[in-house]
Amino acid sequence: MILSHGTAVTAALQRETKTIPIVFVIVSDPVGSGFIASLPRPGGNITGFINLEGELGGKWLQLLTEIAPTTKRAAGIFNPDTAARRGAYYWPSFEAAAVSLQVEPVSSPVYNEADIETIVTSLGREPRGGLVVMPDTFTINHRAPLIQMAARNNVPAVYWYSAYAREGGVLSYGVDNADIFRRSASYVDRILRGEKPTDLPAQNPTKFELVINLKTARVLGLTVPQLLLAQATEVID
Repeated sequence: MILSHGTAVTAALQRETKTIPIVFVIVSDPVGSGFIASLPRPGGNITGFINLEGELGGKWLQLLTEIAPTTKRAAGIFNPDTAARRGAYYWPSFEAAAVSLQVEPVSSPVYNEADIETIVTSLGREPRGGLVVMPDTFTINHRAPLIQMAARNNVPAVYWYSAYAREGGVLSYGVDNADIFRRSASYVDRILRGEKPTDLPAQNPTKFELVINLKTARVLGLTVPQLLLAQATEVID
C-alpha cells in the first residue's frame, strides 16, 4: 500500500494505479479532486484523511472580525492554479459569513508577489480592510511576503496554518497536521491486515490549532479579546 501526502501526489498516484491501496493525508477536497466518490463510501482503492473543510472559510472570516472588529471589507486571497476548486471550495462559507457579519467579501486571486502587493496595499489604503489567506501551495510558499506586506500596510490578516503566526502573522487557525499523520497509521494497519480502502470512510479533521501572535497584534494596534486568548492552543509573546 501507499501513504500519499497532498493533492498533487495523490492525483499522480491515482493515474498510475487503480488497485494498490492508497491512504492520503493533507488533502482538502478529495471528492472534488475525483479521488473518492464520497466520504462515507470512497468507492475505490483510495481513502484517507482530509485536512481542511470548505466550511472553514466562514470560520476564518469570523476570527478576523473578532480580532479586528472594525473590519468592513475582507479580501480572500488565493491562487486559482493551486487552490482547491480554483478557490471555490472555501468561498460559499466565506460569503455566507460575510452576510451575517456585515462585511463586504472580495475575491482576490493572485499569481505572483506583485499581485499580493497590489491587493494588500489596496487594503491598507482604505479604512477597515482585512485579509483572509486561503489555503493552497502558493500561499504557503509565499507566506513571508504575505506576512511582511500585511505588517507594512497595517492590515489585520488571518491565516490557515500555524507557521504563519509563528513567523509573524497575527493569527492562524487550522488543523494539527501531526495529528492527521498519527490517525492515518490506523488505516495503514487495517489495510495491511486485509481491509479494503473502499470499506474505510474518508475522515474529516478532529484537532485544530489556534495560534495568536501578541507581538504582531500590538504592532498592528489590535487588542486580542480575552475569550479568544483563552481558546488559543499557542500564544506568542
